[in-house]
Amino acid sequence: MSKSDNEKPKVNKELEGFNLKVDSFGEIKSNISIDDINSFLNKNVNDKKLKDRDKSDRLKGKSDSEPSE
Repeated sequence: MSKSDNEKPKVNKELEGFNLKVDSFGEIKSNISIDDINSFLNKNVNDKKLKDRDKSDRLKGKSDSEPSE
């Protein structure tokens, strides 16, 4: 094992202790719920697909405050 294999990666403070494993059946095991992970991602990651959709909505005259159909 090299030195880099033993070092832990730098992570956001909200994700400290996060552990993700894939078992022998291909099932993902995590110590944080999927809802918590999705919440974190929604707050901290910009979705490229949604960014383009927001631009097209503004061109059509829709705003974020209007309810969608």
